[in-house]
Amino acid sequence: MDNLFNMRAFMCVVETGSFTAAAQRLELTTAYVSRAVTNLETHLQTRLLHRTTRRIALTEAGERYLQRCQQIFAYIQDAEAEARHAHSRPMGKLKLHTMTGLGQHYLIKTIARYCEQYPDVNFDLRLSNTFTDILEDGYDVSVILASQLKDSGYFSKHLGSTYSVLCASPTYLDRYGEPRTTTALHKHRCLRLVNKAMSLDKWLLQGPKGEELITINQTLFQVNTADALTEAIVSGMGIGALPIYAAVKGLKDGSLRQVLPGYSLYPLNVYALYPSRQYLDAKIRTLVDFLRETLPGLLKADERMVRELCEARSG
Repeated sequence: MDNLFNMRAFMCVVETGSFTAAAQRLELTTAYVSRAVTNLETHLQTRLLHRTTRRIALTEAGERYLQRCQQIFAYIQDAEAEARHAHSRPMGKLKLHTMTGLGQHYLIKTIARYCEQYPDVNFDLRLSNTFTDILEDGYDVSVILASQLKDSGYFSKHLGSTYSVLCASPTYLDRYGEPRTTTALHKHRCLRLVNKAMSLDKWLLQGPKGEELITINQTLFQVNTADALTEAIVSGMGIGALPIYAAVKGLKDGSLRQVLPGYSLYPLNVYALYPSRQYLDAKIRTLVDFLRETLPGLLKADERMVRELCEARSG
């Protein structure tokens, strides 16, 4: 038995003053509406209406029950309005996952700009270098780095691409010399960034001769975040492959120097993943659109900066 419909029929009968008028409003038969009210009274084991051939009247219990019904349907209307606004108006908490380097260098400043435009959205940002199950972990959106996406059943948007460059500190290069060829890397201390998107013991370099696969022989240090690897390289521990976003500041202030500047490695794409495309919550839709508009420009600006710094040094 649909008690919610029966409650609605009961309210309609009281508002219109008759079963016939209520049936017309609900586009049902009078008998159907009468049966709905009778079923409701049977369910409650309480008479709600006094019925005569000329009029109906609420019982005392019916008056109290009517007030409760009105409150319940007011809550339902509020809930429906809130759900509709969720589709049309960005508001509420957005739980966002992203990889640590992306979050620290790009996502936080992008979120700050987004919040200026959509002040009713608040963020719960989690940084991690591991992939996440969006539904199981309760995220609305996950922004990740990957060479390509595996079939996960989630919807995705491509937000841009980036790559890594080999870097060392001036102190290290002054002490051990600067490698001029890829094979010369075998004689150097190589530091590794450890995560699922990158090989542990090999560097696949892309340069003037195409692709060259270099096995890392001397591994003094490995770590799982790009910023930590940057600190190790700046400290003179060796040569490491840094994502553009982690390298650009050090290359600019001189604490890092690019090694084999004609080469790059670990080309990766940036994706936004989210669970559904139909009836997409407005805060998710607007955030993904905002990232598509802003993130590619930030990525390209850093690439351009690294390229200009390299050209200035070689020139």
